[in-house]
Amino acid sequence: MNERLHSVLAQRGVSPESLAEACEVDPKTVTRWLGGRLPHPRHRFRVAHHLRVEELFLWPAPVLSAGRPSAGSGVELVGTYQNRASVPREMWLSLLQGAREQISVLVFSGTFFAQSNPHVAKMLAERAAAGVRVRLCFGDPNGHAAAIRGREEGIGDTLAAKIRASLTYYRPLVTEAGCEVRLHDTTLYTSLFRYDDDLLINPHVWGQPASANPLLHLKRVDSAGWFDNYAQSFEAVWAGARPWTPDQEVSSSHGQD
Repeated sequence: MNERLHSVLAQRGVSPESLAEACEVDPKTVTRWLGGRLPHPRHRFRVAHHLRVEELFLWPAPVLSAGRPSAGSGVELVGTYQNRASVPREMWLSLLQGAREQISVLVFSGTFFAQSNPHVAKMLAERAAAGVRVRLCFGDPNGHAAAIRGREEGIGDTLAAKIRASLTYYRPLVTEAGCEVRLHDTTLYTSLFRYDDDLLINPHVWGQPASANPLLHLKRVDSAGWFDNYAQSFEAVWAGARPWTPDQEVSSSHGQD
């Protein structure tokens, strides 16, 4: 079953019959797509265009078996987006809800992560209760890295305020088993959002907010690829970050994810 196609149809309020009409195919054909059959390339394009979603989200590139080209050749790259806002909300939700082992997030403030989904803390707690390891790493609002980033973006102390505001959404997670929230004070070149073997990478361009920069979707193939390089950078930052203790935090005059 193509759960992603089912989900997007429900989110968009589009019936299988109307999708069939838009794609000029028999409704039974759409039923087969929903059941897991891979459409012809021209139909995949029309479905994605009609539903306003990336084709690779609905039909991810298959993971190749022995004899595949090396991961460094780009096999792991399954999707690109002009900016973070171009990523369908349904994709964020689907990846979060589909995680079975880990959810790892590395940002400065990550305000969009909660504002685009007011129930994100509850959903993360539910995944943790199901055995998923949840790790959220935000910029330290009192740190030098956030202050420097704020100056580079021309927003001054606003970044530190955004971090504090964003953290309020995740306060309930501090006491949840399986959930950890930490603060880092590192130069952040890329925001990372990992859901098991899916990794969304949001590179940072100097002087621009992360929301205005491209986003890449990687799917892990093997340990020699891009995926693991970025995953290891998360682990390095996480190891040096300090636990967030809301009741002990103090405001600072220092310092967008």
